[in-house]
Amino acid sequence: MTTSISFKLKQLLAVKGITQKQLAELTGIRPPTISAMCNNHAKHIPVDVLDKICSVLDCQPSDIVEYVKEQ
Repeated sequence: MTTSISFKLKQLLAVKGITQKQLAELTGIRPPTISAMCNNHAKHIPVDVLDKICSVLDCQPSDIVEYVKEQ
């Protein structure tokens, strides 16, 4: 069994009606970082980045990332 971390930011932004560019402007996070998270290419996310996103989107970290067990 393998495991992975999956990002759900793209879906969350769609639900909230916010673009990646708007999120970058609201959080001060670089657009390439937001894009990497939206496209599941991010290798790590600093806690302060996660905190900024959660604050702006009024959500929990579990709304952004999920732990996936694959068989």
